[in-house]
Amino acid sequence: MKNKIFESFDKAVADVPDGATIMLGNFAGPGGTPYYLIHALRRQGARNLTIIANTAGGIGLTVDYADHRILFENKQVKKVIASFPFSTSAKNPSPAEKQILAGEVELEIVPQGTLAERIRAGAAGIPAFYTPTGYGTVVAQGKEVKWFNGKPCLLEQALYADYAFVRAYKADKMGNLIYRGTQRQFNPIMAMNAKITIAEVDEIVDTGTIDPEVVVTPGLFVKRIVKVTENPGYPRHPERNFSV
Repeated sequence: MKNKIFESFDKAVADVPDGATIMLGNFAGPGGTPYYLIHALRRQGARNLTIIANTAGGIGLTVDYADHRILFENKQVKKVIASFPFSTSAKNPSPAEKQILAGEVELEIVPQGTLAERIRAGAAGIPAFYTPTGYGTVVAQGKEVKWFNGKPCLLEQALYADYAFVRAYKADKMGNLIYRGTQRQFNPIMAMNAKITIAEVDEIVDTGTIDPEVVVTPGLFVKRIVKVTENPGYPRHPERNFSV
């Protein structure tokens, strides 16, 4: 069996090329964000990236921390596909917001449910689907419209990625993943989508020690695993007792 465990985050992202499309798990705060993989990519320096994520980083919704806003600060991103690309404070615009408004970064804004389904569709081999979400808004511009059951629906294309950086609680040596708290947001569907999925985890255990009934992401989808060995200084998941 191929060894999927990498000794460092830097080695895990070393082959990310310029121009890659990367999915980043994240939601409203740091708990489900692949923090160390993002920082390793910042050090690695790949440029002209397309980032697919719920936000464009630095939106200030919960804890203020160095999320994928650092990729924009380092001018590594050429396009972002996101649901919440701008800061929650007009007085404190995010790096992505500034670059989007200056025409330096291309933005494709996608309703959150549609974003999740476009990612899931790409993972499932479904090239496109129709949804009523976004009809009559800026989201509908340039998209095919058909009517179903009396409702106008937009044709949405599936999304695909070269890499997915995901955050999970525990992995076994085969890459089977389980999650805690907000790690259960975009991470599972992104993990199934990319050509190369890299998981940032708190624990790595022997194969066979995780109950198969609680595995969320099968190891088939995970190519690389890296264990977090330090405390980032903010909460990562609920500190509760779990049976897994």
